[in-house]
Amino acid sequence: MSNKNVVPEAKEALNKFKMQAASEVGVNLKNGYNGDLTSKQAGSVGGQMVKKMVESYENSIKNNNANG
Repeated sequence: MSNKNVVPEAKEALNKFKMQAASEVGVNLKNGYNGDLTSKQAGSVGGQMVKKMVESYENSIKNNNANG
């Protein structure tokens, strides 16, 4: 599997989202290489991102059901 973004124009937004998620779980990310993170730190950032994406999707479903 490749590591390419499906929508290349979204790269900056994804980086901002990743930095925000890292901040929320107390992980200090640097711009660029972050290979010095522990597996636990990297996992907590990814987990927070997934949590936020699921919340956003659930809210969109709830809002669509309320409007339709």
